[in-house]
Amino acid sequence: MSDPYIDAIILGIVQGIAEFLPISSSGHLVIVETLLGMKAEANLLLDVMLHVGTLGSILVVYRNDIFALRHQPRLITAIIAGTVPAVIIGLSLKDFFERAFSSPLLVGICLLVTAALLLVGQRVEKTQRQLKTLDIKRAIGIGLFQAFAILPGISRSGSTIAGGMVLGLDRISAATFSFLLAIPVIGGAAVLTLKDVFESTAVTTSGSVAQTPIPWGPILTGTLVSFIVGWMSLRTLLRLITQRRLHWFAAYCTCAGLAVIVWQLSL
Repeated sequence: MSDPYIDAIILGIVQGIAEFLPISSSGHLVIVETLLGMKAEANLLLDVMLHVGTLGSILVVYRNDIFALRHQPRLITAIIAGTVPAVIIGLSLKDFFERAFSSPLLVGICLLVTAALLLVGQRVEKTQRQLKTLDIKRAIGIGLFQAFAILPGISRSGSTIAGGMVLGLDRISAATFSFLLAIPVIGGAAVLTLKDVFESTAVTTSGSVAQTPIPWGPILTGTLVSFIVGWMSLRTLLRLITQRRLHWFAAYCTCAGLAVIVWQLSL
């Protein structure tokens, strides 16, 4: 029987690396949880808290940009506009996306899509616009890339950075907007999921059904690990973006995607 603390640490490392390196954290969590023999539906709270950990690393790394937003109403409006597609699509297709998280085969296919997005984004980069010039139309366009990334295996950071470059932002501006855009999306998803988890717990308890205690020790350990690893990964990604290295991650996603597809089809 596996140790829940070891499992949480492993998943925290995976989340911390994969949330910011454009290789899809949700997809890798599905793969690793499957390999560890963990059921996706039983780890919903842990997965949410791992994302909260990496959200904390965004807040630390981008604290100056976040603080400066009070003087940038145009950028605040762009962030709101870019968040709308994920909210609409995520809520409308909530059950579909939840079922998708139990399909490693879908993850493998989506990793190949991520690879294609990264290659296209780097190839067609126009390097014309800085973040301060971002308009509502382009913000919504980037938001559509983000909404698409709700599927496990589609990298949220990879798709939004690639989308930003396709729509005319330079690399650094695309990355900055990608992670500013992550704050309301990850934060909102965490709040809604935590609400569902605790409401489900309350209903089960009130119905006099045996309830397994929430393992807060492993969950908080994994959250701390995802925060620390995420902070290091985010700083690494920002250096690699300036060096035009997105094709490295495209190659990895291609290999990982093909490996997962072969694995699942051979079962």
